Amino acid sequence: MGREGIEEGEISSSLLVKDRSQIRGRDDACVSGEVQSGGSSATTVLVISTLVAVSGSYVFGSAVGYSSPTQSGIMDDLGLSLAEYSVFGSILTIGAMVGAIMSGRIADYTGRRGIMGFSEMFCIIGWLAIAFSKASWWLNVGRLLVGYGMGLLSYVVPIYVAEITPKNLRGAFTTAHQLMICCGASITFLIGAFVSWRILAVIGTIPCLVQLLGLFFIPESPRWLAKIGRWKECEAALLRLRGENADISDEAAEIKDYTETLQQHSEAGIFELFRWKYAHSLIVGVGLMVLQQFGGVNGIAFYASSIFVSAGFSGTVGTIAMVVVQIPLTALGVVLMDISGRRPLLMISAAGTCLGCFLVALSFLLQDLHKWMDFSPFLALIGVLIYIGSFALGMGGIPWVIMSEVFPINMKGSAGSLVTVVNWLGSWIISYAFNFLMDWSSSGTFFIFASICGVTVLFVSKLVPETKGRTLEEIQASMNPFTAN
Repeated sequence: MGREGIEEGEISSSLLVKDRSQIRGRDDACVSGEVQSGGSSATTVLVISTLVAVSGSYVFGSAVGYSSPTQSGIMDDLGLSLAEYSVFGSILTIGAMVGAIMSGRIADYTGRRGIMGFSEMFCIIGWLAIAFSKASWWLNVGRLLVGYGMGLLSYVVPIYVAEITPKNLRGAFTTAHQLMICCGASITFLIGAFVSWRILAVIGTIPCLVQLLGLFFIPESPRWLAKIGRWKECEAALLRLRGENADISDEAAEIKDYTETLQQHSEAGIFELFRWKYAHSLIVGVGLMVLQQFGGVNGIAFYASSIFVSAGFSGTVGTIAMVVVQIPLTALGVVLMDISGRRPLLMISAAGTCLGCFLVALSFLLQDLHKWMDFSPFLALIGVLIYIGSFALGMGGIPWVIMSEVFPINMKGSAGSLVTVVNWLGSWIISYAFNFLMDWSSSGTFFIFASICGVTVLFVSKLVPETKGRTLEEIQASMNPFTAN
C-alpha cells in the first residue's frame, strides 16, 4: 500500500493506447449505453474480495443479534437490572453513530481496506471485553467498541463492494451486505440458544479475524487509488479484479477521466453537500435511509417477540418463523437485484411492508374492538412475516446499494458519513420510542408505519433513479449534471 516510486498523475502505457479523440468517442458511447466495458463475469478474485468485505457485514449482524439470546444470562451472572441491560443493548447504536460520523474521512484517508482492518481491531477488543467482563461498566465499554467498529463497517463495506464490481454485477454483490447482516443476526440468535453469553462473545471474534486476515489477499478499490493519483496501482487492481486476460482499457480510462474532472473541485465538506448541484443525490441517499428506519423495521425486529405476545401468539414460534422467512427472501433479493432493477424491487418491497404493517394494525384494532379474537393473532403473525419478508427483499439492502452508487467520489466520504449517521439515528429513535408508541396505541403505531411505507412507494417512483446496468460514473454524472461546471 506504499506510494514509493509512483508519481501523482502518472498513468500506465495501456491507458495511453488511444488518443483523446478516441476516448471522447468512447465516452459518448458510454452515455448512450453502447459500451460493454464493466459487463464482466465474476472472477475468483472479485468473489473472494466481496466475501472478505461482507465478513464485516456478518460482524454487523452478529452484534445486532447478540443482545436478544443473552439477556437472561448476563442479567443473572452480573446482577444487572432491566434498566442496566437496556443501556447495554442501546449503547451499541451510540457507538455506531460515532463510527458513522468518522467513517467517510477515515476511508478516504486510509483506503477502503485500511478502514475495514481498523474497524475489526475495535470489534475484536470489544468482543473480548464483553466475554471477560466482571462488571456492567466493562460490559458497556466492550459493547460501545463493537458499535464503533460496526458504524465504520456499515459505511465502508457497501462502498468497497460497489467500487470493485462491474456494473452488471454490482447490485447483487452489494446486496450481499444485507444478506450477511441477516445471516449474522439469525445465526447468532440460534447459537445463543445453546451456548453461554461469554462463549457467544468469543465466537463473535471469528468473523472479525476472517476479515482481518483476508484483507491481506484482496486488492484496494481501483476508484480510491485513482482518486489519490496512484494510476498504476489502480490499473493493477482493476486487472486483478477483472481477470489477467481482460481488456480493462475502456473501464480504466472512464474512471480516470471522471476522476480527473472531479479533482478540479475541492473535496466536499459537510456543508458542501447542501449545494444545489448535489441536491438530487442527497435527497435520494438520505431520504431512503429515513424512510427505511421510520417504516418501523427496528421496532419490529427488536421487539418482535413482545409484538407476538401482545397479539396473543407465541413469541418463540413467531421469532423462529421470522428467521425462516428472512434469510431466503434476502437471498432472493440478491438474485433479483440485477435482473429486475433497483426501482421495481424497492417499490414492491415498500408496498409489501405497507401491507404487513396494515395487517398488524388491523389485528390490534380487532383486539381493541373485541372482534375475531381467535383470528387476530394469526393476522398479526402473517402481517409481521409479510413485513419482514418484504423488507428483506429490497428495503433492507437496496438503500445501501443506492447510497454507494449516487455520490461522486469527491463527496463520497462526507456524504456517506451523513447518510450512515442518519440511518443509525433513525434506528435509535424508533427502537427507543417504539414501546412508548405501543403504550399509546398499538394499532395507531402500525397504521403510522404503514403510512410511511406507502410514502416510500411514491418517493421511489418519483425520485429514485434506476441504476441497474450503469457505471458509477454514468450514474453520478446524470444525477449531478452541474458537478463539472
